[in-house]
Amino acid sequence: MSVGKKVAVVGATGVVGIEMLKTLEKRNFPVSELKLLASARSAGKKAAFHGEEVTIEELTPESFKGVDIALFSAGASISKEFAKYCVDAGAVMIDNSSAFRLDADVPLVVPEVNAEDAFLHKGIIANPNCTTAIMCVAVYPLHKAKKLVRMVASTYQAASGGGAKAMAELLSQSRDVLDGKPAIVSAMAQQIAFNLFPHIDVFQENGYTKEEMKMVNETRKIMHLPDVKISCTCVRVPVLRAHSESLNLEFENEITPEEARAILEAAPGVQVRDNPAEKVYPMPIEATGMYDVLAGRIRQDISRDDKRGLDIFVSGDQLLKGAALNAVQIAEVLVRGR
Repeated sequence: MSVGKKVAVVGATGVVGIEMLKTLEKRNFPVSELKLLASARSAGKKAAFHGEEVTIEELTPESFKGVDIALFSAGASISKEFAKYCVDAGAVMIDNSSAFRLDADVPLVVPEVNAEDAFLHKGIIANPNCTTAIMCVAVYPLHKAKKLVRMVASTYQAASGGGAKAMAELLSQSRDVLDGKPAIVSAMAQQIAFNLFPHIDVFQENGYTKEEMKMVNETRKIMHLPDVKISCTCVRVPVLRAHSESLNLEFENEITPEEARAILEAAPGVQVRDNPAEKVYPMPIEATGMYDVLAGRIRQDISRDDKRGLDIFVSGDQLLKGAALNAVQIAEVLVRGR
C-alpha cells in the first residue's frame, strides 16, 4: 500500500470517527492528505494524526474535491444527503450508516468474508451493522467448511452502539444508582445501569426490532446466502464498548467442536478463547481494543440427534471490527487491488 490517498473522515468528532482516525494511524494507511469533516459547531477544532494537528472543517457539498476515499460515520441522514456530492467528486464513499446497506447496487463488505464484492462498487461501499460484522467474521469460516443452514442469535450489545451519549449515560446512571439517586434515562430506551433490555432500534410489524432484522438481511447479503434461516434477539447490556453474541448454528454437514476450533484457529480476524476449565472464554472486557473477534464456548448442540449443530460465543469491539476497523479494512482492500 505505497500509493498515498487523500482521505476524508465524515463525522470525525463522533466515537466511530475518532476510532477511524486512530485506526488509519495505527495501521499506517497510506494517507497523502487528510480531511476531517463534521458539523459547523465542530469546525475549527483540531485532532492529532501522526504527530500533527489537523483542523476539522465544516462538511459541505464542496468538501470532497480531490478526495480519493471518504469514510462516513455521521448517521444515515447525512450519508444520504452527501452521497451524491461525494461520488460525483470521484471519491469512493465507505459508509458506516444503514443508509445503503441493502441497496442492490451497493456492496456490503466484511473483508474477511467477501472482500471481492468491494470492487463491484459504483461509488459507494457499505459497512455492515456492528453485530453483523462481528458475527460474520466467526461464522463464515464455519459456513465455508460445512454450509450454514440456520442460525439463532442472541446478542449482548454494549452502550457504545448507541454512541457517546449512551456510553456517558451508562457511567452517569451507574454512579447515580450507587449513590442512591434515581437513574435518569435520556439516550437509551430504558435504564441501562444494573439492567439490560431487549430493545435496540425501533420495533417492526413482525415483532422484531430493526436491529434484529439488520442482522438477518445483512448476513444474507454479505455471505451470499439469500435463503439461510436466521432468528435474532438483540439485547442492550451494561458494557461500555464490546458486543457479545450467543450463536446456535445448524449446518448441512456434520461438524464437531474440535473441527470448529481448528477452522476458527486458521481463520482471519478470529482468535479462539476456549478453555473453560481454566476460565478462558470470550469476554467483552478482553475484546475491547482488539481488532480480532474472540470465539469460544464451542460445543455440540445437545438438543439435536445428529452432529450438525454447534453453540458458540463470540465477543468483538463494537467501535473497531463493528465499525471503524472494518471501514478502514475496506479502504485497504481498494488500495491493494485484486
